[in-house]
Amino acid sequence: MRVRHSPVKSILLSVGLLLLPLTAMAAVPVSDVLRMVDSAPVSRGEFIRAVVKVLGVTGGGNAVLPYRRVPRDLEQQVKAAYAAGALATFGDELYAGQPITRGQALEVVTTLQHLTAKAATQYRDARSSDRLAIAVQVAVDRSWMTPRSSVLFGVAEVLTGKEARLLLRKVLGEGGEQNDQTDSVPTVEIRFTTPGSTQTAGFNAGTSALPKAQILEALWKIIEDDYVHEDKINADEAAYKAAEAMVDSLGDPYSTFYRPAGSRAFQSRIQGEVSGIGAQVEDREGVLTITTPLSNSPAERAGLKPNDQIIAVDGQSLSGLSYEEMVDHVRGPKGSVAKLRIRRNGAEFDVEVTRDTIKVPEIEIKWQEEIAVVKLMQFGKLSETDLRPQMLHIQEQNPKGIILDLRNNPGGLLHAATVVASNFLPKGSGVAIIRSRSGERTEMTEDAPTVDPSVPLVVLVNGGSASASEIVTAALQDADRATIVGEQTFGKGTVQEVLEFSDKSSLKLTIAEWLSPLGHKIDGVGVKPDSVVPTGERDEQMTKAIAILKANRR
Repeated sequence: MRVRHSPVKSILLSVGLLLLPLTAMAAVPVSDVLRMVDSAPVSRGEFIRAVVKVLGVTGGGNAVLPYRRVPRDLEQQVKAAYAAGALATFGDELYAGQPITRGQALEVVTTLQHLTAKAATQYRDARSSDRLAIAVQVAVDRSWMTPRSSVLFGVAEVLTGKEARLLLRKVLGEGGEQNDQTDSVPTVEIRFTTPGSTQTAGFNAGTSALPKAQILEALWKIIEDDYVHEDKINADEAAYKAAEAMVDSLGDPYSTFYRPAGSRAFQSRIQGEVSGIGAQVEDREGVLTITTPLSNSPAERAGLKPNDQIIAVDGQSLSGLSYEEMVDHVRGPKGSVAKLRIRRNGAEFDVEVTRDTIKVPEIEIKWQEEIAVVKLMQFGKLSETDLRPQMLHIQEQNPKGIILDLRNNPGGLLHAATVVASNFLPKGSGVAIIRSRSGERTEMTEDAPTVDPSVPLVVLVNGGSASASEIVTAALQDADRATIVGEQTFGKGTVQEVLEFSDKSSLKLTIAEWLSPLGHKIDGVGVKPDSVVPTGERDEQMTKAIAILKANRR
């Protein structure tokens, strides 16, 4: 996933802003105007007062408010915001005591800041007005808030105290609190309503009939009434197991139901934490399997490879355990040693790995004489922001060739993949076809290339090149822009969305598939290199890439 990041992380589009912010310094510190508990909802009045004060917005003293009831202590700030046209999102009545939503807060801020963008968005919940779409695009472009998923921004979710403080700090360019991670979790909260309810909810439990509902209800009723060991009846356990079984019935290795504890662990991983041995892992048919050992990690130094199966840790079998339980066995404190029982191509052997804190870099650039070697470890924010300037610097040095090394790169953000591909493809080139039940669209490059088309390019891949790595590789291969060297890639070509429920359990569900620009399937297939070179004790793949580029110079 990217989460999708990660692998699952979010499908984002860049938008050019037309005006600068009204102010760059807070007139009043954010912490002085928003003092509520982190998880408490922020009212409309509280947010208006806070944003007006921290931005130093003045004026509106003579404004005539159309609202019936405005608390006297809010009147000055409400008038200033109303005079600036920032309260249109609330309609004919302010209802200052009601909670403010994420979308409403963004509309207020972007109007007060005089910010605009193209009123185009792929988020299903941000299309009710051009004003809302603009506010969402500004927030995405400036990294004020992260969309809850690839198709839902989360505009109707209530803004919490922690989110509000983080938003205003980002608006002011101050960054967030050190531990403020709230807006970085790509989840959509699911709130249930019954038919006829007046609440604004994210999901109506009655919109689709539960399969065999009468049988399930009868089963539970019989168990509650007649099962002899009454003390062993556990309603939560029964419900969670039913949910797990429902998702397992899909037979999709990337779709998972997480109980609350497992959901917290998953969210920590998509926020950047990795296993103590430094490897990306997946549950494949009940077996913990390494997809990619991270570069210069304990796992890589111990010789672990993609598709290695971890079947036991410290003598304890992982068979029959949940994914989270298997991962917890592999994790451990820094400096401790994990004795892993590994199965590779049918053979079993033990490997000792010393756990460590893993910090994942993204970009590494070296030179082989006049050939630039650009290694990407993952597709994250640095790939989005830092790679293009570095590629421009490489182009200024007139390279005789470029090697893009994507070996053991597990992927990341789709937009980061688009940015990487844009260095080598004409503006407006297709990068990936995204196909879901709601339709199909093509992700395209938005910038001119940084590298001259005459500079030859080789892409290195192997079985650990997954997801966004495969998107870039396939796009360059389809466009005949690069020679692909190495081994067949992993074959991860799907998009996941994470939905969080009120009890903090969550669902990670595959919602779309990525295809290459020419429509070639990636999921379960991978990308076949133009020149197949197996991994060996020496780096024959790099040697082959350099030989190809030198041959092109003649």
